Amino acid sequence: MSGRLVIDPITRIEGHLRIEAQMEGNRVGQAYSSGTMVRGIETILKGRDPRDAWAFAQRICGVCTLVHGMASIRAVENALNYEIPKNAQLIRNLMIGAQYIHDHVMHFYHLHALDWVDVVSALKADPKATSELAQSLGSWPNSSPGYFSDTRKRLANFVESGQLGIFANGYWGHEQYKLPPEANLMAVAHYLEALVWQRDVVKLHTIFGGKNPHPNFLVGGVASPIDLNSDSAINAKRLSQIQDVITTMRQFVDQVYLPDTLAIASFYKDWFKRGEGLGNFLCYGDLPAVSMNEPSGFLFPAGVILDRDLSRVHEIDVHDKAQIQEYVAHSWYEYGAGKSTALHPYDGETNLDYTGPEPPFEHLVVEDPYSWIKSPRWRDKAMEVGPLSRVLMMYANGHEPTRELAGFALKQLELPIDALFSTLGRTAARTLESKLLADAMQSWFDDLLANIKSGDTRTFNELLWEPSTWPDRCQGAGFTEAPRGALGHWIVIENRKIANYQAIVPSTWNAGPRDASGQPGAYEAALQDEHTLADSSQPLEILRTIHSFDPCIACAVHLSDEDGEELLRIQITQ
Repeated sequence: MSGRLVIDPITRIEGHLRIEAQMEGNRVGQAYSSGTMVRGIETILKGRDPRDAWAFAQRICGVCTLVHGMASIRAVENALNYEIPKNAQLIRNLMIGAQYIHDHVMHFYHLHALDWVDVVSALKADPKATSELAQSLGSWPNSSPGYFSDTRKRLANFVESGQLGIFANGYWGHEQYKLPPEANLMAVAHYLEALVWQRDVVKLHTIFGGKNPHPNFLVGGVASPIDLNSDSAINAKRLSQIQDVITTMRQFVDQVYLPDTLAIASFYKDWFKRGEGLGNFLCYGDLPAVSMNEPSGFLFPAGVILDRDLSRVHEIDVHDKAQIQEYVAHSWYEYGAGKSTALHPYDGETNLDYTGPEPPFEHLVVEDPYSWIKSPRWRDKAMEVGPLSRVLMMYANGHEPTRELAGFALKQLELPIDALFSTLGRTAARTLESKLLADAMQSWFDDLLANIKSGDTRTFNELLWEPSTWPDRCQGAGFTEAPRGALGHWIVIENRKIANYQAIVPSTWNAGPRDASGQPGAYEAALQDEHTLADSSQPLEILRTIHSFDPCIACAVHLSDEDGEELLRIQITQ
């Protein structure tokens, strides 16, 4: 086909995303990413107590359940130059690690796997052959012929009921599905198991944070007092439960998630050659061994990689106004100094200015603003953030466990390191990262236990709660590496109240539109990298690459007029 292909909304993501592709025959020529919803948390926060900001900021998203809260409390702590106790740092690391592993597993099986797994084909699988395949890949106990026979029966009953839910609009039978029926049945079985698994692993957040999603946080530490003799604090029983959660996570990652990723990837090696795009990767760094002020001890090192060059890592400073900037040239916002201006978040503005066509409309006017997402840049260069950026950063910095694990996976697939610069490389990096984090969580937990046994039970720096000691004006940046990539919150405090607050989320880096000089964002560039569609009415290839980023546009909203009629014409594709 030629002309413009529209997919709106992209499904199996968080939030509302529209993708338009200018087709050249059956090949994607130019691609355009449009966030079709608006977030206004920044304006809500002005004038509030900085210590309360996390509770509002955390509601930016309902999927990234804790990372915005984490970035927010770190921003305040950075502005006021306060350290937190070692126990608090270890507990934060454990909570962040649990978020990663839970998020990555759920993304792989419940959001992304259906791009590679033909669910309907699983009905044709031989349970005995499926069992042999599963046992050849790992030691997961649920691998008997009877188990897979029961799974196939459950799936058949589900299909026959006609209540297919998210399976209803899949592109089943698409010629680009390559897994044999047995591999599809195994993946469907693990899809179902992951639903049960995730109910157990979120208990770590409820123990340390009181609830999930959106656990409780505290500027100056964590809301988790430690007292082994108290029923209302972190005691021996709760510590034992934490150990059980970590063990459960490690077993599923080692015995199911990692083997499944390698098995599925082995049938799609051509997808290790498309979907990269930018070749520039950014990481703020996170998971400190000691302190957020000692980046040399971060598990995820900070830095920038340009043009695929793993031999050199450029330094990054989130406070430097020459490094981090946001453009709105193609966004529905207005800056006081004009749309061609670039602003650092300390000076950032959130002035809504919708100038797009009145819905319903056929196409975006891409020469004009076409998205509610801004265009962040590092030294005026577009960047990709996320698991691939982090794995590449660890690899480039010589992190031996990363090099060993990446080497193992690439050897299994008979691929070079350059294969990671791709759609499926992005997906594989997310799995490798989960393995590295699951192992690190055990080390952090062991350190926490050792600290408690030594008599140190502090989890909070009470000095921060004396506003009379604060300066009249200060500013700070709180950053973390969220599951989807580099997340930063910038705060300006004047007279003990929030004067300005700005957040650049991972999907702003990745999903943003073109900037003032016409540079595409990461989604757009990736789709323009070797994408040919077998069937333009079922654009499975586009979904594969978009889902490899795990989009999180923001909490979902609905648009309707005063009579309740939908304002958008929607083509639902899964």
